[in-house]
Amino acid sequence: MKHLLTSILLLAIPTLAIAQQHPLPPTWQGIQHRSDPITRVYLPPQRVMWTNSDTLVTNTSVLLTIKNGQTELGTNNTCAMHTNANDTASILLDYGRELHGGIKLVLGSSSSQAPSWVRIRFGESVGEACSESFSQEWRMGYSTNDHAMRDLTLQIPRDGQIELGNTGFRFVRIDLVEPSRTIHLKEATAILCYRDIPYLGSFRCNDQRLNNIWLTGAYTVHLNMQEYLWDGIKRDRLIWLGDMHPETSTILSVFGGNEVVPRSIDAACQQFPQPHWLNDMSAYSLWYLIIMHQWYMHQGDLDYVRQHRDYIKGVIDHIDSCVEADGTEHLADWRFLDWPSSPNTSGVEAGLRALLLWSLTDAGKLCDLLGEKKHADKCQDIRQRIGKLVKPHNDLKQAAALMAIAGIMTPEQACREVVSVEGAKGFSTFYGYYMLQALAMADRHQQALDIIREFWGAMLDLGATTFWEDFNLDWAHDAARIDEFTPQGKHDVHGEYGDYCYKSYRHSLCHGWASGPTAWLSQHVLGIEVVEPSCKVIRITPHLGDLEWVEGTYPTPQGVVNVRHERKQGKVVTTYTAPKGVRVILQ
Repeated sequence: MKHLLTSILLLAIPTLAIAQQHPLPPTWQGIQHRSDPITRVYLPPQRVMWTNSDTLVTNTSVLLTIKNGQTELGTNNTCAMHTNANDTASILLDYGRELHGGIKLVLGSSSSQAPSWVRIRFGESVGEACSESFSQEWRMGYSTNDHAMRDLTLQIPRDGQIELGNTGFRFVRIDLVEPSRTIHLKEATAILCYRDIPYLGSFRCNDQRLNNIWLTGAYTVHLNMQEYLWDGIKRDRLIWLGDMHPETSTILSVFGGNEVVPRSIDAACQQFPQPHWLNDMSAYSLWYLIIMHQWYMHQGDLDYVRQHRDYIKGVIDHIDSCVEADGTEHLADWRFLDWPSSPNTSGVEAGLRALLLWSLTDAGKLCDLLGEKKHADKCQDIRQRIGKLVKPHNDLKQAAALMAIAGIMTPEQACREVVSVEGAKGFSTFYGYYMLQALAMADRHQQALDIIREFWGAMLDLGATTFWEDFNLDWAHDAARIDEFTPQGKHDVHGEYGDYCYKSYRHSLCHGWASGPTAWLSQHVLGIEVVEPSCKVIRITPHLGDLEWVEGTYPTPQGVVNVRHERKQGKVVTTYTAPKGVRVILQ
C-alpha cells in the first residue's frame, strides 16, 4: 500500500515524519469542537528559481534543506534579503509540484526591532506567482484572490515564525517591500495539507507515460479531498455535485470508500433542500442520482441509501413536474454540461436529455432497493416520455458520449459520427471521461489510450503535476512550460488562455473533475467492473491495446484485488488474487 508521501517520493519529493493526532487537553474536555481529518507536513523548496539581485538576496541555498522549524537568535545559516531606498528584494521558490496549504517562515534577526513588510504571492505557475491581482473582474493576464488569498502584503516578525496562506500552489514569490531593511530567512517551508490515507488502488504498465497520468489523476483528486471534496484547491473550493462524479470514480479506484464522498453529498443536500436543484443546477441533481447508485454498487451501504430516501424521491418528483407528456422538459433555463460545450446550445440540449435518461435509470434502481415501487414506476414513465423526443447531438462530443451511455444511440454510431472524429480535438477535462467511456463501449480502447496520452499527456509535457480545470490541445502550440519563465516567442499557457469563469491565472491547475483517465485505466485496461453491490462480484476484462503488460490493484470493501495481465505468445494471460467474499468473473 502506498501512502501519499510514498507516492510523492516516487516523483522526487522527500518523505517527512507525520505528527500524531492527540485528544483535547483536559482543560478543554467537554467543549464543542470539530476534529480535523487533515494532516500537515513541511516541505522545503526544491529549487530557487530566481532572485532579482545577487547582492540584495544572498545565501539562498540554505532554504533548500529541511530544518527543525525553530527560530534561533542571530543570522547564522540564513538567507539574507536587503532593500535600499530604491530596490525591493525578491525571491521565487519552486516546491516541486502542486500542493494545498501555505508556507511557514522561520526568521532570524532583522535590521529593525519593528516588523517588516513583505509581499507573498502564491502561484500554480511561474507566471501566476509573478502576476498582479485584479479582483473586480476576471481579466486576461491577471490573477485574483477569489476563493483563496494568493497575494498578501503583511508584516512579519524578527526572531520568530509565521504561517500564512491557504490555497493551491507550487511557486511562492517573496518580496521585501520595506525600504532600507534587512531580514534573515532560516526557513521558507511549504505546509502540505492532505488526508493521510493509503493508495489502495494502483496501476502500472510498460508505458511510463500512462503510469504518470494515472498517478497524476489520483494525486489531483487527493489534494481536493480536504474536509470536504472540493473541485479545486485554489479556486472552486466548493462542493459541486456534478463534478463529483469523475472525482468519486477516481476515489473508488484509488482510495476505496472514503468518507469524504458521503460527507460531501450530505452537506450539499443540506445546503440545497428540496425542491431546490443541487448547486441550483438541474444537471447536478441528475448527477446526484447517478453518484448515489455508483456509491451503493461499490460500497453496498443500503443504510446510507435509506438515509437519502426522501431526497431521492424529491428529486424524482421535481423532475416529473418538469417533463411534459410529449417529451418536452423545462428542468431549468440554464442548460449546463461543461464549460467548453456551452456555445453549442443544441448539442447541450441533447446531452442534458441523455443525462436525464441515465439518471432516471439509476434512480429507478435505487427506488427498487428502497421498495419504493411508485417512484420506480415514475422513473420509467418519465423515461418513456423523454424517449418520445430524441434531439441530435449537433456534432458535440459531450452530447454524443452521454447519448451512447444512456442508450439513445449505439456507441459505434456515437464514435463514428462524433467522438472519434479528429481524435483528442474537442475533448475536455471534465467530459473527456465520458468520451473515453463511449470509446470503450464501442471497443475502441486503442484510440482511447492514444487520446489519453495525447490530451492528458500534453499537460504533463507543459509541466503539470496535477490536471487542469480546462485544456485545449491548441494551447500547447508554441507554449512555454508552467514551471519556467515564458521566453520571447512562446505563449504563457496559464496567463494567455481560459474562458468563462477560468480566465487567465484564475484558471485552476488542480481540478478533480479532470482525473477521469485514472478511473478509466483501472476500469478498462486493468479491466475491473463491479457487478454486484459491495464488489461481491467483479468482472475482469482486460483491454491492453498496444501494451505488453499491465498490473495493479483495486480496492473493495472486502480488501484489495490484485491483477496482472501479460502478453504471452499472442495471448493475454491474466493472474489475480481476490479477498474472501469477492467472486471474480474472468472475461
